[in-house]
This record gives sequence, structure tokens and C-alpha cells, in this order.
Amino acid sequence: MSVHSLAIVQSLVVISAANSAPPLCKRLLGTRLARAIDGGLTLRDGYPLLGNSKTWRGLIAAIVLSTCASVLVGLQWQTGALAGAFAMLGDCLSSLIKRRLGVGPGDMCLGLDQIPESLLPAVACGLYLPLGSFDVAAIVLLFFVGQLLLSRLSFGIGLRDRPY
Repeated sequence: MSVHSLAIVQSLVVISAANSAPPLCKRLLGTRLARAIDGGLTLRDGYPLLGNSKTWRGLIAAIVLSTCASVLVGLQWQTGALAGAFAMLGDCLSSLIKRRLGVGPGDMCLGLDQIPESLLPAVACGLYLPLGSFDVAAIVLLFFVGQLLLSRLSFGIGLRDRPY
């Protein structure tokens, strides 16, 4: 079992950039250019498919910011673009599950809010980086803990509406 520390750090930077982009855009732009990915679709259970907080603006911002972060940490731009897309896929997957469970947008669902949006892009990063299963697990664990800590900090400085 080999640990690839540099690849883990690079992946975390790129994944964190992707996941930071949508709330950053929301804080900077408010509701401007915010179009729901699901088009406002409500399913038979009465809940939206994803909800209004999953926007095309956030998706594009995540891909752009993760691509830039990728280049800044010495990776190919494709690594960042793929990681950003997969981070948002994971985020949308968690939102889909949360809506089916009746959990509201912005309400915390421990694990479901952190694991898909770090696991999917970590696996995607493995296409470009020497990441084994232990490395991917380390990325998910570090992201999980980091997100919980940063969420409280972000709330404290006014970037988040509520802490986790």
C-alpha cells in the first residue's frame, strides 16, 4: 500500500475549489444568472428533483474554478475540469437523495453532504494521478473533516447562512 501525499493534496485543492465555487458565486451574484438545473421539476412525492440551489451557474463555476486550481497546483487542466464536473455530479446526487428523504436545501445530512461530492471527483482524479483506494479514502476523510470545520468558519465570517 503506497500513499501518494502530493497527489492527495493536489486532489483536495481541486475538489475543494469545485465545491467552494457555487456558494461563492451565490454570495457574489445573489440570484443573478441562477437557473436551476432541474428547471423547477417537482416529482410525485411533492419534492423538487434537486431544488433551486443546484444551478447551471454553480456547475459552470465549479468546473472553471477547479480547472484553474488544477493548473495552479501543477496538474493538467483536464484533471480539474473532470474533478469539478464529478464534484457537482456528487452534489446533485446528494441533493436528489436528500429531497427524496424530505431534507430541505441547506439542511445538513452528515455524510451525504460530504461523501459523494468528494468520492466521485477523487475517483475521477485517479484517471490522471496515481491514486489507489487508500488514497481515495484519505481524500474523502480529509475532505469530510475539512468541510465540517470550514463550514463553521464560513458561517462565522458570513459566507454561509448556517453552520453544519
